[in-house]
Amino acid sequence: MTVRISNTPNPNALKFTVGVDVGGPATFVAGGDIDDPAFASLVAIDGVTSVFMTADFVTLSKTPDASWDVIAPQATGILEERFGDR
Repeated sequence: MTVRISNTPNPNALKFTVGVDVGGPATFVAGGDIDDPAFASLVAIDGVTSVFMTADFVTLSKTPDASWDVIAPQATGILEERFGDR
């Protein structure tokens, strides 16, 4: 499975399309109680403030000073591991 990354109108948010149903809609925020290990891992990435999931995609939001060059590869790996076997 290949994760496709798309820009959003918000420069502090990226859309990660995984091509399979991710559940939701649901939003997870940093510091919140998250029972899914994959989504807990996404929120734990340094600079990520929230994760939104619905349909076949996940949108990550970050702090303005965080870098997508650092966040995107980590998020892609987590999503490929979580949804790649479906």
